[in-house]
Amino acid sequence: MNIEALRELCLGLPGVTEDIKWGADLCFLVGEKMFCVTSIDAPHSVSFKVTDEQFDEMVGRPTIVPAPYMARNKWVNVQEWSGLNDTEWETYVKQSYGLVKSKLTKKLQKEIDAIV
Repeated sequence: MNIEALRELCLGLPGVTEDIKWGADLCFLVGEKMFCVTSIDAPHSVSFKVTDEQFDEMVGRPTIVPAPYMARNKWVNVQEWSGLNDTEWETYVKQSYGLVKSKLTKKLQKEIDAIV
């Protein structure tokens, strides 16, 4: 995985937009809510939401830490691309998208689902 592949993966999901926040973070949003954030400048790190059950297991890995400011919401920060394999990247990013999307209003969820 690299930043271009991550961008392609995220923007391939229905209703996703991207935005630069805090000057140097590329944020991917669904319904104006962030589900994945990466630093634009090297070294790249990537943050995303995981389930409560996955959080403790994930932060136990050598290159994964609780995401600054967002750990209380069960976000992790992968500090090296090699911290996950390509299948895991796809699984966790799509899962984060789903977790965030599920918290949107039912009306907005239906609008996003209609984009497909």
